[in-house]
Amino acid sequence: MAAKVKVSRTGIQRERGWLYYLDKKGNVSRAKMARGGGKPSRVKPQLVEKAGVKREDGFIYFIDKDGDVARAKMARRGTGRRKPARRKTARKPARRKTARKATRKKATARRKATRKTARKKTTARRKATRKKAVRRGAARKKTARRKTARRR
Repeated sequence: MAAKVKVSRTGIQRERGWLYYLDKKGNVSRAKMARGGGKPSRVKPQLVEKAGVKREDGFIYFIDKDGDVARAKMARRGTGRRKPARRKTARKPARRKTARKATRKKATARRKATRKTARKKTTARRKATRKKAVRRGAARKKTARRKTARRR
């Protein structure tokens, strides 16, 4: 952010739950925050202090930590940004010959056995859940039939 410059010294003491800003006439006003804590009340914006600040384009005006009116240059996109990077001719790296990976040793019989038992357990669980789903579907169909029978 650009350096801030004090425009008017007001020395406002802020209160909690209020939003302080510079209004259209260049005076410091405050409005009740929607989420400022406490009960929500409909209060019109209040004039806190007459500053009479004349605004210039390209600057943002705000009340700083000291309670004074300050301004900073707006961050604008487009012109004034960094220069575009020069294009470099890209060189393609030479392809390397990859050596064949050594074949892995076969897993021991013990590992294979544990894997098989794990597979059996998971397939058994899947089958059980499928059966439950089928039962639920059948029960839903029965209730639907009963409802249609009652309507007739």
